Amino acid sequence: MINKKWAALAAAAALVLSLAGCGGSARPASKQAQSGPVKETMKPFDVRQVVASDNTKGRTIMWEMPSANEESLEYREQGGSTIYTVPTSRKNLKGNKGIKDGTIYTAVLENLEKGKAYEYRTREGNEVSTWYPLKTDDGKSFKAIVTSDSQSSDYSDWKKLFANATKANEDAAFFIALGDLVDNGDDEYQWQTWMEDVEPAISQIPVAPALGNHEAYSLDWKNHMPDRFLTHFSLPGNGDEKMQNHYYSFDWGNVHFAVLDTSLTEEGEWLPDLFEKQKAWLEKDLKGTKQKWKVVLMHKDPLQYGFADENRPHREEGFSEEGKAFMPIFDANGVDLVISAHLHTYRDRGRIYDFQRSGRGPVYVIDGLSGNVRYPGLWKRHALDEYVAPQPETDNYSVLEASDDRLVLTGYLPDGTKLHETVVQK
Repeated sequence: MINKKWAALAAAAALVLSLAGCGGSARPASKQAQSGPVKETMKPFDVRQVVASDNTKGRTIMWEMPSANEESLEYREQGGSTIYTVPTSRKNLKGNKGIKDGTIYTAVLENLEKGKAYEYRTREGNEVSTWYPLKTDDGKSFKAIVTSDSQSSDYSDWKKLFANATKANEDAAFFIALGDLVDNGDDEYQWQTWMEDVEPAISQIPVAPALGNHEAYSLDWKNHMPDRFLTHFSLPGNGDEKMQNHYYSFDWGNVHFAVLDTSLTEEGEWLPDLFEKQKAWLEKDLKGTKQKWKVVLMHKDPLQYGFADENRPHREEGFSEEGKAFMPIFDANGVDLVISAHLHTYRDRGRIYDFQRSGRGPVYVIDGLSGNVRYPGLWKRHALDEYVAPQPETDNYSVLEASDDRLVLTGYLPDGTKLHETVVQK
């Protein structure tokens, strides 16, 4: 699997991330000055699209190469003759677990046209890659695939689930990954495997990832800054350089998405003010949007569940520390839907306002798991649960459909069997 990316395997090494080369934000695109015929022989890997804050006119493109050279990104209208170029920034990525050192390139596309089909390719000298498709948001109804906790022992179940999800939803505009993408966030082999498993979809539609607690573990399973997550995904800015790529927001259609970092327990040694800064940002972000719908994506679940297993310590049901921190902000700012993960169980809790069942407030859905780390029968039923997936649970994915009059989140088993449908209207 990995051999196609790297010429050889190397011994484990510590992570060192440093900005190199072009650096800074991308400059406005200009017509590419040709210097001779090009050869379609460049072979970038892990080519991926990442959401921009405004996807009607922007997109971030990332890819990896074994060496650090002067590379650029080219794009054009689909089938067009005029080619534009965008410079790149690059970061060194130190390998481990049999993966050699490499370089991650990032290009930021701006000033695209709403609802238009483009294509892009990477370039180094006169070598170019194949063209990859890219379509900007048209501002209308859309569909997105939602995955959660893809962390796995061997990722084969995850690969199959994601392939089935994308095949069944070829019209999906983007996909969401709700944290714990990998089981160990400092294991580069797992990151490379995850990236391979979402090909070719991730080069054709963007991903909107949330940071999970497993992204913040070192190779020896101690709390650790989620450096590899922060490097593998260049996310929309949140106004705080120290917190860049931890939390962010973006628009698609008539929906505003706020994506949170809920890993204060794991990151608190380095970012003790993570929640306080994030709450201030979230208040401002939600108040500032003009989109009709507001959706929050977060890894750790706002509710706390008791253990069904009598051999585990007693734990009262209620609300998690993450829920206590953020739910009042959701209430005060008209959030419509909160989608979470972390507990590896799929449940719909309906509307909750002021920490109790209500006819108003956000609808809360926890999205289960998309990998093979299953917790059969671990959790009791919560008093606020309105739907619980059949037990013992298997992996699953969801599809979010957004239109002017409603949001519909539908859960599916890997084979496409429907689990449950949540409808939010206003």
